Amino acid sequence: MRELIVTAFLTLDGVMQAPGAPDEDEEAGFPFGGWQASYLDDVGNRDLAAFMEQPFDLLLGRKTYDIFAGYWPDHVDGPIGRKFGEATKYVASRGAPALSWDRSVLLGKDVAQSIAELKGQDGPQLHVWGSGDLVQTLRAQDLIDRYQLWIHPVVLGSGKRLFPEGTRPGALRLVDSKVSTTGVVMGIYEPTGEVVTGTIG
Repeated sequence: MRELIVTAFLTLDGVMQAPGAPDEDEEAGFPFGGWQASYLDDVGNRDLAAFMEQPFDLLLGRKTYDIFAGYWPDHVDGPIGRKFGEATKYVASRGAPALSWDRSVLLGKDVAQSIAELKGQDGPQLHVWGSGDLVQTLRAQDLIDRYQLWIHPVVLGSGKRLFPEGTRPGALRLVDSKVSTTGVVMGIYEPTGEVVTGTIG
């Protein structure tokens, strides 16, 4: 069984759009591309490097795949670019795109079934980056084993969110956390089932 991990860089209000560069994703006129850059430090870099040392394959939605394929093949000298290049890239798409990045594989039309089959195979972990629409599909089918969420001390007020309105409810358990020198809370969460309600006091 392959573990499926969702990794996302988030603002305090849950925005995940274009953390890396001003022109990364300007959809809907998003004006804050590159919002993560000022929060990078050695603590976060070490944590990310350790996470990426283990073997993994990528599981990406079409939009995130296009962004990654337009950048990372030209940046293979660093640890992230090298590891992304070595990974098999499984792509969820409603169309039939030409996948130009090496080791790219288009998933079947029933994306949830294709991913369930991937999880049932022997192999490295499956890492989801970005890919907000795909994350909703995975949540609906209980296919996510772990979330690695970096929550940054900034509020943007607009942009694509990891958990938008209409997200399937569910409880999570914090299993590990660190805080960077710039105030980024790096948490690892595991799903625990349905939301439990009660009365306080």
